[in-house]
Parts: sequence; C-alpha cells; structure tokens
Amino acid sequence: MSGVPFVEDVRAARQRDPAAKSAAEVALTYPGLHALWAYRLHHRLWLRGHRLAARVLSQAARFLTGIEIHPGARIGRRLFIDHGAGVVIGETAEVGDDVTIYHGVTLGGTVWREEKRHPTVGDRVLIGAGAKLLGAIVIGPDCVIGANAVVRTDAPAHSLVVGVPATVRPRSPQDASVHNWVI
Repeated sequence: MSGVPFVEDVRAARQRDPAAKSAAEVALTYPGLHALWAYRLHHRLWLRGHRLAARVLSQAARFLTGIEIHPGARIGRRLFIDHGAGVVIGETAEVGDDVTIYHGVTLGGTVWREEKRHPTVGDRVLIGAGAKLLGAIVIGPDCVIGANAVVRTDAPAHSLVVGVPATVRPRSPQDASVHNWVI
C-alpha cells in the first residue's frame, strides 16, 4: 500500500510537518496535498492532448488552494508543499522525489520562447519560504535553498544556496537530512 500516491503523500506530510496530528487532518486540510492531487489529474489530461481542459481545471485548483502548478510540469513522488500559499510551478519545471517546498516559492521562467525555461529540482531538495528559482537551472539532489533566495545559477548536489542573488555553498553529504535543516 505504500506505493499508492495518496498514501505516500499523506505519509510524507506527516513525516515533514510536526503540526500534522493525524492522516485524516492532513488529507482533509492541507492545500498542498489538494493542489498536488489535482495536478496529477490535470497532468494526465495535458499528456493526452486535452490542454485547454487541463489549464482550466488547473486554474480552478489554483483558485481553491492558492497554489499554481502548471499541468505540463513534471513532479516526482512525495512532494510536500507546506502551507503553500503563493507557490507557482511553471510549465517546464521538473521536481524530483521527496522535495519540500514552503509558501511563496516560485519555480519560474526567464524567457518567452517555447523551450525548457523553468528549473529542474533534484531529489530530496528543501526550498525555503519565498525562494525564487528562475530559468532553466538545475538544482542537484540534497540541496537546501534558503528562504527568500533568488537563484539563477545551477547548484551541485549537497549545496546550501542562500542570498539575493543566491550564492552556492558546499555542504557535507554527512550533514543531517535536508529535512532537518532550519532555514
């Protein structure tokens, strides 16, 4: 049963949010989960060529949750969007497995051409509140992106990325799990 996306999503939220008191509370009240579940439906429609329907439904989900996930984005397993208000994930964004995103985060584009224009985020990345990841950059696995960082360059695995503009600092792979970091 652990391979069922809904079960995995609820479990991930409970593991990463100390305020989560029960699976029922998480499933019923977490807008990040609701946006993710809606995205999965919209993404299927997008892939099957029902692009207008996918966009219309994704905008309805945005209205209800405050989280905008373009149906063309590619999202891995167990994404946890904590609080979620103001999160934007663009059309060509790619998000790996076990990523945590806090409120106000943008995975945005910097060009108006039809090409890869949004970030690629590796597995187990933590993105702090208000961070802006802009352009077709690559964030390696196990990175921590600090709150309000403005990131326009690639970051290798195990990096700490902070500041405006963001600077990349190495972290030891032996450091605590990215999900235990205070940012």
